[in-house]
Amino acid sequence: MNIDKLLKPGKMAIVGAGEGEGFGGDTTRNAVAYMKEHTFYLVNPKWKTIFGRRAYPSLADLPEDIDLVVICTPAATVGHLIREAHKKGARAALVFASGYKETGTPEGEAAQTALCALCAELDMALMGPNCAGFVNYTEGIHAFAFLPSVRERKGKIGFVSQSGQLCYSTMESPVPSFSCLISAGNAAVTKIEDYIEFLLDDPDTKVIALYFEGIQDGGRFAACLKKAAGIGKPVVALKTGRSEKGERVAASHTGSLAGSDRFFDALFEKFGVIRVEDLEELIYTAQTLAVLPKLPAGKGIGSMNLSGGETGICADLGERNGIEYPDFTATTLTGLTAMLPPYATPANPLDMTATLSYDTERYAAALRCVMNDPGVDLVLVGYTLTQEITDPAIRYMADAMEIVRKEANAKPILILPFTGNTRNNDFRLRLEQMGVPILPPPQYAFPLLANVFRHIGHDSAAVDDRLPIFGGREKEAGGSVGAPVTLTEHETKTELAHWHIPVPAGGVAVCEEDAADLASRIGFPAVMKISSPDILHKSDVGGVAVGVTSPDGVREAYRRIMANVRNARPGAAIDGILVERLAPPGTEMIVGVKNDPRFGPAIMTGLGGVFVEVFRDTALRLAPVSAFEALEMIHSLKGAALLGGYRGKPPLDVDAFANLIADVSAMAAGMKEELIEMDLNPVFVCAHGVLVADAVMIKRGAGSASAAVLRTP
Repeated sequence: MNIDKLLKPGKMAIVGAGEGEGFGGDTTRNAVAYMKEHTFYLVNPKWKTIFGRRAYPSLADLPEDIDLVVICTPAATVGHLIREAHKKGARAALVFASGYKETGTPEGEAAQTALCALCAELDMALMGPNCAGFVNYTEGIHAFAFLPSVRERKGKIGFVSQSGQLCYSTMESPVPSFSCLISAGNAAVTKIEDYIEFLLDDPDTKVIALYFEGIQDGGRFAACLKKAAGIGKPVVALKTGRSEKGERVAASHTGSLAGSDRFFDALFEKFGVIRVEDLEELIYTAQTLAVLPKLPAGKGIGSMNLSGGETGICADLGERNGIEYPDFTATTLTGLTAMLPPYATPANPLDMTATLSYDTERYAAALRCVMNDPGVDLVLVGYTLTQEITDPAIRYMADAMEIVRKEANAKPILILPFTGNTRNNDFRLRLEQMGVPILPPPQYAFPLLANVFRHIGHDSAAVDDRLPIFGGREKEAGGSVGAPVTLTEHETKTELAHWHIPVPAGGVAVCEEDAADLASRIGFPAVMKISSPDILHKSDVGGVAVGVTSPDGVREAYRRIMANVRNARPGAAIDGILVERLAPPGTEMIVGVKNDPRFGPAIMTGLGGVFVEVFRDTALRLAPVSAFEALEMIHSLKGAALLGGYRGKPPLDVDAFANLIADVSAMAAGMKEELIEMDLNPVFVCAHGVLVADAVMIKRGAGSASAAVLRTP
């Protein structure tokens, strides 16, 4: 959908304009205060003039066609006004009125359905309903229903929010500056994805900031994030719905389901989206990225402070958030020693004392010395900028930063204040104009830096490897593909073998002699398990025998398993007993698949066996994942050390395990229309190779995998 007429209208009409309080009056005030006189019209049959400007009785009375109609009147009037605006040339509408799907009532649902149908009939873009409007700062368009305080807000952040109040709160923060600020509301016609696509193509938007509670089109949303990753435009997202209560609130507020939050984590991880926890973190992260002339090339920080207390805070909070302070080289240390007073000891983080901060040239030399260290990618300057400038140090420091920032080999500089004092606006603007952002206090600043470093980790030669993604299913459960069916372990492993995923040699035996013959041919020791579509937890019913070493042992185990199962589950359907070669020793891991209706299949891995429930140490990514991404998943686990060799044990074949995860993800993507869930648990990761020891799959449809027996040559 082309939304230029919505966000960049040549002519705009405000219907319901006025001088009173409320959406009509405040939208009019904003337009009169900030827009050029010839770019908008006021419409209200009860007024001849509004704030000294002519008011027209109806849209039909306007002297020329318009692009956008801003409707400040109740929901009952909206349909008629959209038709009237369409006759006047409008191809976009903004509706503030509530009373639609967000109410959760049949009447509200019907009203929104009718509004969508009308816009489809007329080919109209529509913002809202139940929104607060937008401001396009680049184009000077103010179609916003709240009154902001007066300050310069034009900048490089494109902000899209499902909450009008959070839009206003963000606007009122003294920190951010915007290219465009959008309150999407219900996003009934023009979707969140439409706004993101607009901002992705907007050359005046450097960073996209999002607040949302849920999305409706997972595939399209993922495609937007893929494009952002591909063009290197950072996306910072605040998504509510992490908690069970948060998901209920989100669903009732927007009329869209928030869904499983871990899928959003997986999506954000795949495309380098920076996920934040609250509005303050969103504001500062987006503004930092918007102000920086370029992102740091790596993760090494050179920390320069004026006191030992500041240095200690940087050291402690930096370590807590995984920040790297590389040791300065001998050249850097020699240079700093020559500059600093004799009682200062050069190190990183650095307590340089306040001496140099009152001398522009000497402070510039110290900055340059730290910046030129090969291990430093970013210089973090500790300084608390207050509203009233009582200490002149900032004057000399700012002059020094301006000198160094202009040099050819300049690296990013950020300022870290140690309290939340109101910043002096003149110096804040000066520093930002030279590309030096001011961070929040340390408790926010260091997680912010950690997030930025995780983001730049995606901006690498491997980024193309992580871009492919599949959307949700084209068919829904209960449709033509049939009801869910749970495959037996053998049926599941037959499917896995078809996708070249390593499973033990074996097959299903229907009598004890078949079992003994099969075990003799595949080799001992053997493992034997009941094969039944009705029994998932086989050991709970005595349906497993491990380490059987002879044909007679197989026969005895066969009889024992059958007796146990018939006693414990007399009504269960039994296919026979699965006989397999026992897996070699290794560490137990799990690989799982969960198919989400919006995003498609996701791949999970973690410690296997019983430990997956005990420790819940897992990583989740959307399919397909490359072997490179699979390695990232593995190394993100707290239990990853178990695979690297410990207490004299040899390291295990992590590369083979990563390849297995990648192959399972390709299988899941290829079967996305029929696959619901799958667990491979345990997967034995050995010194050489991997093997799926147990597996279960849930599919759509009545068909099942081939019952062919897997044999060794």
